[in-house]
Amino acid sequence: MIDETVKRFAQAANFGTIATLLKDGSPITHVMWVDCDDEFILINTEVHRRKYKNIKRDPRVSVAIWDDDDPTEYVEIRGRVVEEVRGDEARDHIEKLSQKYEGKTYTNEIVSERVILKIAPERQRTYV
Repeated sequence: MIDETVKRFAQAANFGTIATLLKDGSPITHVMWVDCDDEFILINTEVHRRKYKNIKRDPRVSVAIWDDDDPTEYVEIRGRVVEEVRGDEARDHIEKLSQKYEGKTYTNEIVSERVILKIAPERQRTYV
């Protein structure tokens, strides 16, 4: 289950970061649009990107989401990617995120294939 404060942060137009692990074990962080449902943190990316390749090798991730109005308030989620969703659902989801963050249709070129990464939280912390 997603904590209610985490859900509030993830469903608002707040940016987040996802940290994944490179082959040598060192972390790499990407600023992302974020979302969630009642069970999972949702990250939408493309299958050719480094973060996706890292997750396929090691599904452990950390996500931080900060309040756009007060970045000293944030939430952190540690967990694992446990499921992927592709196809029309992933394409519709990136459109939903574009509307949420930019208020317009998603116009970036899709180079490979969109995928929603479902992150099951193992630890959730709130700093509000």
